[in-house]
Amino acid sequence: MTAGTGELAARIGAFLDAHHVMALATVGDDGAHAASVMFARAGFTLYWTSDPQSRHSAHLERDARVTATIAPDYTDFSVIRGLQIAGRARRLGGAESDAARAALVARYAFLAALASGPPKLRAAFEQAAFYALAPARIALIDNTLGFGHKETLTLAG
Repeated sequence: MTAGTGELAARIGAFLDAHHVMALATVGDDGAHAASVMFARAGFTLYWTSDPQSRHSAHLERDARVTATIAPDYTDFSVIRGLQIAGRARRLGGAESDAARAALVARYAFLAALASGPPKLRAAFEQAAFYALAPARIALIDNTLGFGHKETLTLAG
């Protein structure tokens, strides 16, 4: 089912706000890779911070295509809900990087605490890169509405 409604966008936004970790999948010359990253958002753009030398960060330098999932852990298949996201990701710089940092610090108090934390942790956070995933498509999976129920929001860009 494909939908572009404001109601679906609102449900996806609420789901994003209620969860904090996405599994990000990238691909490079050395194969596919998945990494769990904490995220913040502006609209449907998802921000995270990572070591620029990490495998997924290196992959993004060569191929911006990514997929991601966001879902809590379930033991009952009939209540599974989650998001499947496809889009493009990139490393940010300048004002965009500052905006991503601010969004992450606003969402995660422990990042704000790094400003007065141990020097090694502060240095690591200062050297981290910031990234953005611009989704082209977000599918909301909701088994509470029926087995395999899926609604897809297609975004411009």
